[in-house]
Amino acid sequence: MVLAHRRRNSLRLPTYDYTLPGAYFVTLVCKDRELLFDSPLFRQIAQTAWLELEALYEDVTLDTHVVMPNHFHGIIVLGAPRRGGSRTAPTAPLIRKPLGRLVGAFKTMSTKRINQIRGTPAHTVWQRNYHERVIRHERELNAVREYILDNPRRWAEDVENPDYRRCR
Repeated sequence: MVLAHRRRNSLRLPTYDYTLPGAYFVTLVCKDRELLFDSPLFRQIAQTAWLELEALYEDVTLDTHVVMPNHFHGIIVLGAPRRGGSRTAPTAPLIRKPLGRLVGAFKTMSTKRINQIRGTPAHTVWQRNYHERVIRHERELNAVREYILDNPRRWAEDVENPDYRRCR
């Protein structure tokens, strides 16, 4: 018996090169919208994994981000590599990771650490995909920063909040 694979619709722009320098707004949601990050320990793990991207990849700069009870918002900036001093010659060409691979690295690092603590080695922490938006100009960047920073205050009215859905 041959099983047909379900084809998922991609959320990515079909012809866009996600290795291009620029700012990207990403949103990731916990599997089954679990309120996993109500736990301060798991919230800190996600925060640490996100910040490690900047240390691991020399062309990545992280901007505003927030870990919410069941989702994550962040701005990731791909740009020129942060190399040594002006007299330092690069020893190898920079190979940029596309945005999806960087998000995947974040998911992998945070999932592995959370599952080690929970004793659930194969448990899925994040939904399979993620939402992204290419930030096109400074005004949009500032609006996204404001949205992210204001997200915790708006949690009570957020449709992702199970308490909000129960009250409606």
